[in-house]
Amino acid sequence: MTGTRLVVGAAIVEGGRLLAAQRSGPPALRGGWEFPGGKVDPGEDEHAALVRECAEELGVQVVLGRRVGGDWPLDNGFLMHVWLATVVTGVPRPLEHLALRWLEPHELYDVPWLPADLPVVAAIEKLLPGQGA
Repeated sequence: MTGTRLVVGAAIVEGGRLLAAQRSGPPALRGGWEFPGGKVDPGEDEHAALVRECAEELGVQVVLGRRVGGDWPLDNGFLMHVWLATVVTGVPRPLEHLALRWLEPHELYDVPWLPADLPVVAAIEKLLPGQGA
């Protein structure tokens, strides 16, 4: 994937709930809900980037689990890779987001997810306890 810019996302699951983060910017995306994460810097390992992003955006340390799906295309030509993640230190706080929300399995679609994140939510829904995983 030389030349392709990657974005990494964390599907943080705790007690069967999924953490959603509300974007603060840019203006076109403000208020939409997404997975915490961000761009992989040149030369940076994807796992290291996601751990860094979770620390910067949420103030937590995470351990990554299995990858969810494959390459999730974004509108801007980026590809997103998403991993299941578990918080091992800290409590998530919205350091760079407007808000955070823990969603129970029956609440997964109660927030207006960004369009690129919706198919990932559907894939994660199948992995949550009691959802046919």
